[in-house]
Amino acid sequence: MYKDAMTYYPTSEIHTQLIPATIGCAHKKCAFCHMYENCSYEEVSINDIDYELRYGNEYTERVFLTGADPLHMGFEKMMKILKLIQRRLPRCACVAAYAAVRTIYRYSVEELQQLHDAGLRLLYIGFESGDDEVLKFMRKGHTVEMALEAARKLNEAKLPFNTIIMYGIAGKGKGVEHAHKTAAMVNQFRSNKIVTMNLTLFDSTPLAAMVTKGEFTEAPMYERKEEVRTLINEISPETPVLFDTTHATNLVKLLGTLPMDKEKLLDQLEKEW
Repeated sequence: MYKDAMTYYPTSEIHTQLIPATIGCAHKKCAFCHMYENCSYEEVSINDIDYELRYGNEYTERVFLTGADPLHMGFEKMMKILKLIQRRLPRCACVAAYAAVRTIYRYSVEELQQLHDAGLRLLYIGFESGDDEVLKFMRKGHTVEMALEAARKLNEAKLPFNTIIMYGIAGKGKGVEHAHKTAAMVNQFRSNKIVTMNLTLFDSTPLAAMVTKGEFTEAPMYERKEEVRTLINEISPETPVLFDTTHATNLVKLLGTLPMDKEKLLDQLEKEW
């Protein structure tokens, strides 16, 4: 049952009330991911979600729906959950969740607007890369074109999201080129925050097997530093965006707003890495 499932959430939601929505990952194919390898995808029932809400703190102002991609359950069920939260936790001003590009891509702008109006106020989305070859190799299940369309829909619906990208994911010798393409992608939409993660190799993943077979070579540390430097230099969207490398996987902890904090971030990168 969902109470026995491993729960993951962004570090920024550490003080948020967690409400189970889904278990595991419906996609479960990303080559680098080990998070949901020991559990099958399952949707938590409306009754169980309602039980969690009924015994929650009525003064709760923020909720995080757990699971790899709660929106995978579809518009109708998401609306039911959001309305339950409104009824049980009337002071809740923000419902947040992880989301996948391939899922958002299937929603209409009107559906996303309605979810936003019902309380869904922040999504954490693993875009990972702006390079189609990398996305295909890592089995992400979406293309750059799909990512841009998903972001366009969210921007039109005025539903904020954090963009998660990954450095080191292109492999040895490809970091700077990967940063060029990823920066070019994120510059085309408005994001609440850009969160970087450093590719980490876990033994049980398909990527680890690819490394053993010589199909993928990890980028050395100096190349990863150049990739982060290139991202800082080239990320410059129409509206300023927070650039955050404080996730535990990162090799340096940086936090600032691009493009105005570019020089400060570059100086900090040199001092701390």
